[in-house]
Amino acid sequence: MQYVAVVVALGVSVLALVVFTDAVVRMVRVIRLGGPEPGRKGNPSGRTRQLVREFLGHTKMAKRPVVAAAHWFVMVGFFALFFTLVTAYGQLFDAYFALPLIGHWIPFEWATEAIAWLTLIGIVVLTVIRQRSHPRRLGRRSRFFGSNFWQAYYVEFTIATIAVSILVLRGLEYRLYGHGDVWHFPLTAFIGSWFDSVATPDAELTVHVVAALKITVSWLFFTVIAWNLTMGVAWHRGLAFFNIWFKRDPEGGPALGAAKPLMVNGAPVDFEALDDLPDDASLGVGKVEDFSWKGLLDFSTCTECGRCQSQCPAWNTEKPLSPKLFVTALRDHAYAKAPYLLDPDTAPASAHAETERPLVGDVEAGGVIDPDVLWSCTTCGACVDQCPVDIEHVDHILDLRRYQTLIESEFPSELNGLFKNLEKAGNPWGVNASKRMDWAAGLSFEVPRVGVEVDSLDQVEWLFWVGCAGAFEDRAKKTTQAVAELLHTAGVSFAVLGDGETCTGDPARRSGNEFLYQQLAAQNIDVLRESGAVRVVSTCAHCFNTIKNEYAQLGLELEVVHHTQLLNRLVREGRLTPVAPAGDAQIAGRAVTYHDPCYLGRHNQVYTPPRELVGALPGVELREMPRNQQNSFCCGAGGARMWMEERIGTRINTARTTEALDTGAEAIAVGCPFCRVMLSDGLTEAQADGRGEGVEVLDVAQLLLAAVKRGS
Repeated sequence: MQYVAVVVALGVSVLALVVFTDAVVRMVRVIRLGGPEPGRKGNPSGRTRQLVREFLGHTKMAKRPVVAAAHWFVMVGFFALFFTLVTAYGQLFDAYFALPLIGHWIPFEWATEAIAWLTLIGIVVLTVIRQRSHPRRLGRRSRFFGSNFWQAYYVEFTIATIAVSILVLRGLEYRLYGHGDVWHFPLTAFIGSWFDSVATPDAELTVHVVAALKITVSWLFFTVIAWNLTMGVAWHRGLAFFNIWFKRDPEGGPALGAAKPLMVNGAPVDFEALDDLPDDASLGVGKVEDFSWKGLLDFSTCTECGRCQSQCPAWNTEKPLSPKLFVTALRDHAYAKAPYLLDPDTAPASAHAETERPLVGDVEAGGVIDPDVLWSCTTCGACVDQCPVDIEHVDHILDLRRYQTLIESEFPSELNGLFKNLEKAGNPWGVNASKRMDWAAGLSFEVPRVGVEVDSLDQVEWLFWVGCAGAFEDRAKKTTQAVAELLHTAGVSFAVLGDGETCTGDPARRSGNEFLYQQLAAQNIDVLRESGAVRVVSTCAHCFNTIKNEYAQLGLELEVVHHTQLLNRLVREGRLTPVAPAGDAQIAGRAVTYHDPCYLGRHNQVYTPPRELVGALPGVELREMPRNQQNSFCCGAGGARMWMEERIGTRINTARTTEALDTGAEAIAVGCPFCRVMLSDGLTEAQADGRGEGVEVLDVAQLLLAAVKRGS
C-alpha cells in the first residue's frame, strides 16, 4: 500500500510540473499577443508598496469584512502551508519524518496548526457565502450569477481537502510520537486521540496514505488549471500579483479619473498627425488582439467573484451589461482564438471559427460582446473600484466604443445629434455660443468676462468654468447663479470665459469619439493658455474631471477644484455664514439626502466637502442613502448615457430617485448638473405615481445660498 501511495504521489507530481510549466508558457504567449502598454513599469517601489498593501491588507476586499477575513486566511494558507507539502514528501517514505531544524520547533508547529484550521474555517465560510448568495436563490441579484460553479467548487474542495489532510497528519504524528505532549500539538492532539486504538504499523501506513493524498490533491489542482487556462477562480492566485503591480496608477489608485488615451502601437494618437499612423493602425479595439497585453492580463486574472456585477448600475436595473460577464466573454474568446493567432497552420478548427466572430455584434449571431452590453455602461467606475484584482473594465469598454464610433460608425442613433451639436455649436444642446452668458442676466452684480471686463485671469483669483449645462440647461443655471452669488458675497474675485468656453469633450470621449474630444479639448486648452488660467472652479463633475485629469494628458495642468470644495473652504474660513431659518420649525428640521456624482466621488475621491457643507447648514439633517460615497449608485447620465434612451430594464435614474425618496428626505442635494437633470426627471416620474410630493432636487450651492441669504 505504501508503494502504491509513493508511485501515485510522485507520478502526479511529475505530471503536474510538466503540464503546469507548459500552461504558464502558453498563457504568457497569449498575453503577449496584446499590444504594447507603456508606463506600466514606472515607479517600481511605489508599485511594490501598493502590491504589498493590497496583498497583506486586503484593502480592496475590506468592504465585505467577513469575506475579506475568510479569504485572507485562505490566501495565507495557500502559501504558508507550502512547508507541509515538503513534509508530506518525507512522510511518503518515513512516517516519523519532520523538517530539519524547524520541524519540531514549537512556534512553527503552532503556526502550522493555526493556519491550517483558519484556512479550513475560511474556505467553509466562503463556501457557505457562495451557497447563501447562489443564483438559484437570488437570480440576477446574486453576484455569482454567470460564474463557473464547478470551477469554484473544485477550488473549494481542493483547499478544504489539503487543510483537513494537514490536520489529520498532525493528529497521526501526535499518536506516533507525541506521547501526550499537547504543548507540541495544541490544536490537533484531540485528533490524535482518535487513533489511540489503531496499531502503530497501521498508524504509520495511514500517514503514508494521507501524505500521498495531500500531495496528489495539491498537484492535481495544478494539472486541472493547466488544462483550463480560462479558470480564473484558480489562476488569479498567481496572476493577481502581476495585475496589481502593473495597474495604471503606480501609487495605487484605481484606473478612474482620466480616461486612458487612445493608443496605437503604444503611443497616444494625435489626430493632427493621422498621416503618420501605420496603414493597419486600429483606432480603438476591433479584434481581441488589439487589446494591450495588460488588457489580456486583466481578462486572464478575473476570479469571477462578481463584486463588479453587484455594484453595476446597468446590471442592477435589468440591463444586459455585467462587467464580470463582459470580461469573461473577452477572456474566453481570446484563449479560443489564440491558437490561430500563434500558428494558423496548426490551429484547430475551433480557433479558426473564433476568427469569424465579430468582437462587437449580436451575440445570437456570433458576436462576442453585444452592442446593448457595450452601450449600457455609464462609466461610473463602480466595477473598477470594487475589483479586488484591479481589472480596468472602463478602459476596455472605451476602447471598444472608440473602434465602433471612429471606424465602424456603429453607435446609438441618438449620438448623431450629440456629435452634430458638439461640432456645430460646441455644446450638447446645440445652443448658439452667444447665449452662454444668459444665465447672468438676472444677477444684481456684473460677472466679469475674460477679454471684456478683465484682460486676463491674472486680475482675479479664480476662473469660474460655467460649463454647457450651467450655461444652457434651465435647472443647472440656478446652480451657476448660486455659485456666482456666493463667490461675490464672500469677496472672491472671479471671471468667466463667456462665449470663449466650449464643451470640454467629456460626452464625446466617453461615447468613443476621441477625434471630436481632441478637437474640443485643443480649442479649450488654447483659450485657457491665452487667458492665463491658473486656478479653475467648476460646478460640473464631468468638466471638473476632464479639465483636472484629462487636459494634463494634452499638456495643460491647472489647479482645478469643484465648487463644493471651494464653498466649503469659504464657510470654514468664515467668509460665508449660513444662518438657520427663523420661526419655521418644519424648515428648521429639514431632512436632506446627498447623491454622490460618480465623476466627483468615485473618480476623484471628493466625498467630504459637499457633506460638510450640508452639515454646516443649521437645522438641516443629512440622511444618507444606503449606497453612498464610494458605494454610491450612479444617476445614469455618465458615459454619454444622458443623451441616449434606456430601452432595456428599469431607468437608472428612477432606481436612484426611489432610493433617495426612501430616506424620507425633503430635498435631494446634488453636486453635478447631469445628476440634477437625471434625478429631477426621476422625481417627476415618481410624483406622477404619487410619491415625493414637495421634494426638490437642489444643488448644494443653492442650499448654502438660501442659508447665507437669511443672514442678510
